[in-house]
Formats: sequence, C-alpha cells, structure tokens
Amino acid sequence: MIEWVSVSSGARPVPRPVATPLVWAAACGGALLLVALLNSVVGTDRPALALAVLSLLAALLGLCARFTAAPGTALLCWLFLNGFAIPPAGILTWVAHRDTFWLTCLLVAALVGTGLARLLHARAAYRRLTAATGSTATEPGDPPYDI
Repeated sequence: MIEWVSVSSGARPVPRPVATPLVWAAACGGALLLVALLNSVVGTDRPALALAVLSLLAALLGLCARFTAAPGTALLCWLFLNGFAIPPAGILTWVAHRDTFWLTCLLVAALVGTGLARLLHARAAYRRLTAATGSTATEPGDPPYDI
C-alpha cells in the first residue's frame, strides 16, 4: 500500500548568515568592479550615481550578512567611493559633511539589507511553525484528503 508522506517533515532552520570576512571580501571585490565599471562608462564626475550603486551593493550584501558586518561593509564601500570614484582618483580625501553623509548612507543601506533579511527569515520561520501546528489530527486509517 502507498502511504502519503510529506517531503519536508520537521522544522527547517532559519538560514545562517554568511561569515563576516566573506562579506567583506565580496564588498571589496564588488565595490572595485562597480567603481571601475562606473568610471569607464560614466566617468568620475558623478559621485551621486556611484554612491547609489555602492549603497545598493551594501544593501544586497546585508541580505546575507550579520549585523556586525555592516560597519565594515560600509567602510570598504566608502574607501572605494572616496578613493576611486571622485577626482583625484587614487587619493583619499576627507570633506567632513560629504564623507559623513556618504558613510551614513552606506551604513544605513547595509543595516536595512540585514534587517530586511532577518525580518523575511523570521516571517518564513513563523509561517512554517504555524502551518505545522495548525494541521488537524487524523486517525491512523484516514485518507490524506478531506471528502
């Protein structure tokens, strides 16, 4: 006799975040590639576009990272933004109001990405738990469907 068994029995754990050094390596590589691409396509005279693209990168990296990785991710993206996306290329500068704003934008983007990931994972785990406990008890000989 064939017995109906659900494939996903048991609670599935919430996905674990990626290790912080891997997130930072991805931030370095991604920021380098994106800044190089923007410099070759658009030029170095559009730092707002570079900030938006690097903020998007920080948010995407935040989706798979821990909260503790956010400051380092923001700092690495800022280093590539400041060092290579604005003239003079290759020289780090500090303009207090501009760079503080850039660092804040990048940090907020990384934190929003991480917070969104945690919220979505928690929501999915809650749905799995409520679906598992909401089923009705059946007798051993009952069919797996309602008539």
